[in-house]
Amino acid sequence: MEGFGVHTSMWTMHWDRAGAERTVPAAASYKMDFIEIALLDTAIVDAAHTRDLLERHEMRAVCSLGLPKESWASVNPDGAIEHLVDAMNTAKEMGAEALSGVTYGGIGERTGVPPTEEEYDNIARALEAAAKHAKRLGIAFGIEPVNRYENHLINTGWQAKQMIEKVGADNIFIHLDTYHMNIEEKGAGNGILDARKHLRYIHLSESDRGTPGEGTCDWDEIYATLAAIGFKGGLAMESFINMPPQVAYGLAVWRPVAESFEEVMDKGLPFLRNKAAQYRLI
Repeated sequence: MEGFGVHTSMWTMHWDRAGAERTVPAAASYKMDFIEIALLDTAIVDAAHTRDLLERHEMRAVCSLGLPKESWASVNPDGAIEHLVDAMNTAKEMGAEALSGVTYGGIGERTGVPPTEEEYDNIARALEAAAKHAKRLGIAFGIEPVNRYENHLINTGWQAKQMIEKVGADNIFIHLDTYHMNIEEKGAGNGILDARKHLRYIHLSESDRGTPGEGTCDWDEIYATLAAIGFKGGLAMESFINMPPQVAYGLAVWRPVAESFEEVMDKGLPFLRNKAAQYRLI
């Protein structure tokens, strides 16, 4: 997982044949190194078709997800394991390099009270089993801290590090996101420093999830800290343009965050690439 990528939400959140055919060539036209496929429903995925598209366009891929309510690891670790194993098998068949995201819980999962040790124990059991399966498949496996409004369990780089240490697996990586860090960390640089031992992937997302460079994220702090720790992982631009209602609900996206995907790709992408080049990350 290296280079510059883009989340497939720029074009679709439904990874069926039509969504794949619309997205892969479009990403290739912007000379992306990889795409991040939102793997929300494995039943609609034609894995062989996706693999063929990726190979034809010389495009790499990673996959990401949030667990559905019936498979939240905090209360149903066995269900979470089953869901993650299925997603990893599909990712492998597609030719993806990793599965990451809110792999420990749901987007919109909140109990109204602080996390309990029982919840964390259940999550650790699910992640341990998932990490073992990922190792058998030869793909990477990550966890993404998200903000307090989307999940009450892991909100910061430090908490992600603690969970990895609790699990004890040597093949779980941390996947940070600048949108969430802008809410939760005491400075984005501190979040990166806390996660640095396990950090292999980062979402580059503006403070309003819109066009990078037009919000309040401190991009110089973010890039300078990544450069300081010698970051060599994946840099993935994420701006949510095409949101089906069930996903928009979990993310609390109620209005357009940009006028079009062209605005984000033609303005935000060059901004992020230029910053990455300035700090010698690409």
